[in-house]
Amino acid sequence: MIACLAPNGQMDYRGDGPCTRLLVGTAKGVAILERAAGQEWRHTGTMLEDRHISSLTIDPVKGGIYAGVHRSGGIFFSPDQGRTWESRSEGLTVDHVFTLVATSENGKPVVYAGTEPVSFHRSYDEGKHWEEMPALANPPGKDKWVFPMPPHIPHVKTMTVDPRNPKQVYAGVEQGGLFVSKDAGASWRELDEFSKPTDESYRDVHQVVLRPNHPDEVFMTTGMGLYYSANGGETWDHLTQRYDRVGYPDKLIFAPNDDKTMFMCGSHKFPGMWISEKEARGTVQVSHDLGKTWAPSANGIPDPLKGNLEGMCLYGWSGGFSLFTGTTDGDVYGSDDGGQNWTKIASDLGPVSKVEHYKMLLPGYVSARGNRPRPHA
Repeated sequence: MIACLAPNGQMDYRGDGPCTRLLVGTAKGVAILERAAGQEWRHTGTMLEDRHISSLTIDPVKGGIYAGVHRSGGIFFSPDQGRTWESRSEGLTVDHVFTLVATSENGKPVVYAGTEPVSFHRSYDEGKHWEEMPALANPPGKDKWVFPMPPHIPHVKTMTVDPRNPKQVYAGVEQGGLFVSKDAGASWRELDEFSKPTDESYRDVHQVVLRPNHPDEVFMTTGMGLYYSANGGETWDHLTQRYDRVGYPDKLIFAPNDDKTMFMCGSHKFPGMWISEKEARGTVQVSHDLGKTWAPSANGIPDPLKGNLEGMCLYGWSGGFSLFTGTTDGDVYGSDDGGQNWTKIASDLGPVSKVEHYKMLLPGYVSARGNRPRPHA
């Protein structure tokens, strides 16, 4: 009865009863939150201290947990729900790991890793050895890739596996584009129709989510809002815009009991504006019609919230589901009633943040361009 909350990686978990253990990936390590049934959450310890955790995911076959680490951290593995960890980075050619996804093939675990600079690795032996698949790192148009924050290096921000075929993987490069592979990363094809005719944020892909029970339907959050494709990413409808309440969306999760209901979190404006305004105004919204309309779903989360919500996950069981979200200020909020009401369940854990996003909201922060907002971030 465990779930993981981190800036990237797995967002959807299932168990036999209410969640009692939550691992939170922060800029200061993996914080462990625990509760007994009906009791309040407690912060019971932190593992991998002083490492900036980018991603957490659980192997669906054996239950092992993988942690990706920003900068020069590589990958760590826990066989016992986060109590102990060991490095599993052999074969990685890039040790700044941005995102991880675990799946299974013929009953055996498979793990994919995306990095900064862009590369794609896979492991068929629980992370003991990694193999780089170089095709994603050098597609046509790579010269246009960029990431606004110094050192301006693009990365694999998100990966999603088609539940019908573990070899079919969607990968989003921030900022560079959306790609799909049908051979476990050996080759890739870009799905670029969403960026035409204009795209102020140049293919700023955040998350790619497949609709449960309808995996040809693809939803994608970006720096320009939310997109929807009915045909596997070949064509797209633009559902939300930069001027909407969540103008810079990131996490998107389907409710387990209704595949027309989605929860989305993110900030009001793009990060370049956070520097001058000193607030991100992160929030959660809900849609009951596949993203056509949205309503607030953040009662109990401060409004305005100074920080952004850069992590969100869902844990479902036969009797209901819980939602969790983490802020760039190091707080975690939880909801046990379908997102209607939220409670702060932990504070001061360390920022739940993509790379240095959290620093943009600190007093005195000045970007390499001064405090002038960039057109995208």
